[in-house]
Amino acid sequence: MTLPVTAFVAAICAIMLLITGVDTVRHRMRSKVPFGDNNDPLIISASRSHGNLAEHAPIVILLMAFLEMSRAEHIALLAIGALFLAGRIAHIIGLYAKVEPGKPPLPRSIGVIVTWLTLAVLSGWTLWMLALRN
Repeated sequence: MTLPVTAFVAAICAIMLLITGVDTVRHRMRSKVPFGDNNDPLIISASRSHGNLAEHAPIVILLMAFLEMSRAEHIALLAIGALFLAGRIAHIIGLYAKVEPGKPPLPRSIGVIVTWLTLAVLSGWTLWMLALRN
């Protein structure tokens, strides 16, 4: 059984993880900070963009795979996967944006909301499919 939608989203997430991971190492090497962040804003941004993606991508990919194996509508699943990827890109951009004191950057806020929305939709859809099929 193939899972083309899940594979696509997973591959893009892997590329994003690679890019953010390399950027984290690049900032650590430039700042000569092998561990931690040394309160360096560039290391913090790079590290959090990588870590936050690594925290959210696995569960989204698993839920998508479960839905795709349950023969969920591919176009809807692809749309939700694309929305998740767009949210993750917005979040990464927002983590690198200039910060005004006490106010998170708009792309970061959009990325968080979109990520939570996709998690809610995928979770609900998975539970709904379970209820219908079992």
